[in-house]
Formats: sequence, C-alpha cells, structure tokens
Amino acid sequence: MRILIWHVHGSWTTAFVQGPHTYLVPVIPDRGPDGLGRARTWDWPDSVIEVPPERLPDEHIDLVIVQRPHELALVDQWLGRRPPIVYLEHNAPDGDVPDTRHPAADLPGVTLVHVTHFNRLMWDAGPTETTVIEHGIVDPGHRWTGELERAAVVVNEPIRRGRTTGTDLLPDFARAAPLDVFGMRTEGLAEHIGVAPDRCRTQDVPQSDLHTELARRRVYVHPVRWTSLGLSLLEAMHLGMPVVALATTEVTEAVPPGAGVVSNRIDVLTDAVRDFLADPLHARTVGDGARAAAMSRYGLSRFLDDWERLLKEVTR
Repeated sequence: MRILIWHVHGSWTTAFVQGPHTYLVPVIPDRGPDGLGRARTWDWPDSVIEVPPERLPDEHIDLVIVQRPHELALVDQWLGRRPPIVYLEHNAPDGDVPDTRHPAADLPGVTLVHVTHFNRLMWDAGPTETTVIEHGIVDPGHRWTGELERAAVVVNEPIRRGRTTGTDLLPDFARAAPLDVFGMRTEGLAEHIGVAPDRCRTQDVPQSDLHTELARRRVYVHPVRWTSLGLSLLEAMHLGMPVVALATTEVTEAVPPGAGVVSNRIDVLTDAVRDFLADPLHARTVGDGARAAAMSRYGLSRFLDDWERLLKEVTR
C-alpha cells in the first residue's frame, strides 16, 4: 500500500512507518511545516520516500492520512482527487470542552482515528466514523541507571504553553528535586518560574541522545494538565524510569499501580519524587514495573497490527 502522510509528529510517525507499506512524505524546498520531508533526528526506514507536491498527481496513492484541518485542502490542491482518507487526531480539544466539534465531523468518506480513548470522549465528532488506535513505541530498551539524583521533564515551549503543560507547577517539583527539562525553546525557563538555575536546568538535546540522557535521571516527572497522552511519558516508561504524573487525560490508564505515582495532589507527587531520589532501589523496582506496563499496552507490534486492520477496512 502507498500512503501519503505529512511529517507532523516525529515520534508518532517513527512508529507508524515501521509498518509494511510505502510512505510518501511531501517535501518542499524550504522544508516548511507542509513539506518537512524525511525526519533528520529519527531513524526512518527506506520505505519512507520524499515527494515534491508537483509530483503527487502522478503518484499512485492508496490512502491519505491527514493530521491537520488544512491538509484536506492540500489533498485537493496537490492531488486533484481524494483517495480514501483517515484523519488522525493527536490532540485533546482546546475549545469549549466537551462541546468542541472536530474538524472531521460530518465529512463524508473520512475515518477519524484518536490516539486515546480520552480524546475520543472529549471531541464531538458527530456521525463521522470514529475509532481509537493507542500509541505504539519503538522500544528504546531498558536504559535506566538513575545515576543522577535529578528529575527529568520533557516539554516543548513550556513558557508559551504555560498552565497547559504544568509550567506553573515546576517550582513545586524543583523544591522536591533538581530538574532537568528537555525540549525545544526551554531557554530562560528557570528565570521565568523564579527558580535558581541549578534547580531547573534546560537542554535541547538531539533526539538520538534524548533517551540516554533521560535514563540517567532518577525519576521522570509529567506535570501536564491538558494535552494528549505524551509520548515522552511512554518512552520514559519503556526506558525503565519510575514516573510521577498528574492524574489527567489518559494518564490513569497508561500508568497502572506499581509503575509510578499518579495523583492530582501536588503534595503526593512531590513526596513521591523525594522518595524516588532517596531510594534508588525503590526507583528501580517501580521503573521495572513501568517498563512492563508500557511494553504490554504500548508495544510496537500491537500498534502496527491495529493500524493494519484499519487500513485494510478503509481501502477495501
């Protein structure tokens, strides 16, 4: 099968393109958001092929996966036709929850796929055919060493995104443990939240180094209030890291007892961070539980099997 898909979410796409198909990704000269081409910081197989928009009308395409509303217009403009379409929704709604209407609602011939059951519950998709395919992770291996008595956080643009990603909660966690915050546009975060630089260091490391760096930290902290289920949380669990997370969105499903501490009480969460820092054996035991839980529910083979069934249904 030949599938047209935009390079929008690098971590998710890395898992998706491990399947048995040919994946066409648009590429434009300036590699803007509608034509990023192949990933430069993830390992993608040779079955992912860059195609300029002007060549797309001549390409045989069995199915299109769109991930943003305007991509539907790009399909019409660049292909001049509409093959079977799957609309993949990565995010929880931002608007008048729970009455936010999804862009794919009422679109004939479109199948809407959510990455979590929480997202499906919160979006109003009307009569559009809708399903859930939960995340799958390319296993980075059990790498946790916990040698650094620090807590890791992964978030992009924490200053701009603010309360959505729990940036205002970071001072509480920084009092419990020194933080290393990984992600894009994290510069100036310590000053922004009023924390000493050594209690909130920021790093934007290459994707190839991120897993190794995370695994050196004693515990992973997920302070996110309202986004979809973060792949960084699932990756940390795969690494064998104990996790501490807010009990919001899909987290209570993803982190079962024994895999970490999940609560909406900040004192419970900060106490858990202190406990993990003080007891590396406890951290290792809980991290092993986190890895087992993530491998069981968010393994790559289950993810690819689920997608394979859907693709066959949509194109038959």
